[in-house]
Amino acid sequence: MRLLYKLFFLEVKKIVRGSKKLLVLGIETSCDETSAAVVRDGKLLSNIIASQIKDHEKFGGVVPEIASRKHIEAISPVISEALAAAGVSACDLDGIAVTRGPGLIGSLLVGLSAAKALAYGLGIPFVGVNHIEGHIMAVFLEDRKPAFPFVALVVSGGHTHVYIVENYHTFKLVGQTRDDAAGEAFDKAAKLLDLGYPGGVVIDKIAKNGNPAAYDFPRAMKDSEDFSFSGLKTSLLVMLKKRGNPFHPEEMPDVAASYQEAIMDVLVEKTLHAAREHDIRRVVVCGGVAANSRLRTRFAEAAGDAGIDLFIPPMILCTDNAAMIAALGEILLSGGRNDSLQLNAVSRWPLAAAS
Repeated sequence: MRLLYKLFFLEVKKIVRGSKKLLVLGIETSCDETSAAVVRDGKLLSNIIASQIKDHEKFGGVVPEIASRKHIEAISPVISEALAAAGVSACDLDGIAVTRGPGLIGSLLVGLSAAKALAYGLGIPFVGVNHIEGHIMAVFLEDRKPAFPFVALVVSGGHTHVYIVENYHTFKLVGQTRDDAAGEAFDKAAKLLDLGYPGGVVIDKIAKNGNPAAYDFPRAMKDSEDFSFSGLKTSLLVMLKKRGNPFHPEEMPDVAASYQEAIMDVLVEKTLHAAREHDIRRVVVCGGVAANSRLRTRFAEAAGDAGIDLFIPPMILCTDNAAMIAALGEILLSGGRNDSLQLNAVSRWPLAAAS
């Protein structure tokens, strides 16, 4: 009798789900932020983020084993807080979206396991989504949304990619890093200069008082749509070795500003070049590095001069967060996507293969 009641309850939920706006819980644990968010009809109801910066800063980077343990500790409280902040209960949910990859396998498995357990217990569908696609979809949580097609630059600690986004499910890769991502270049420079962690945040802050033309750093692969930042890091290392001693504190703003400007020049030039080459007048910039104040200024100036409509999510939606995962999940679930409980995490998942 109890089994029949449960089956009847699930069928009723399916019917109701198909006739109303979906209420979706998103879960994000791809690296060192444990996040949960609730979205309904493209509107963000809550977005809770538990950061692990304090746990990793003494190591100068993310330690995967520590990240996994911290996710295990935080996942249940974060989900509970997200539901409470949205004013809903777990029983109200119509579906769950979770980051499947790319990312740190141990971290991903924590979020994926939590999503599967909730979906199974509540009798609702769940979907594993691509983290990179989530970053792009974050812009659709804003009132001002881009029309398709648009050029998207995804720039973070692990990714520097340029895509032509034709619709919610179709992406064409037109440029990517051959080595370090832009975020890695920031972190490695901060480590060389002994500035602290996370490197991008520290360099952005220090560079505000510096001269971006004080030092000449290389801009690699000028004639290619791809990126390379390893040479930039090496040039800083060579500069330090030639000096034989660290930069003085009063020199650091100029160094930081010049190094940062070399990254900004390449990101802005190549992204807008892709827009011109493909005759597209809309550009989305997203990912953790999109929170950089200089990047936001440079893109706004360059896009304005070129007559291109620019879309950058607010800073809280640039860094890793579950709001973007829930937003993407709602789109996929509304279209009938539903993953099996056998779904596994993947450390690498090219966006072109995401669907």
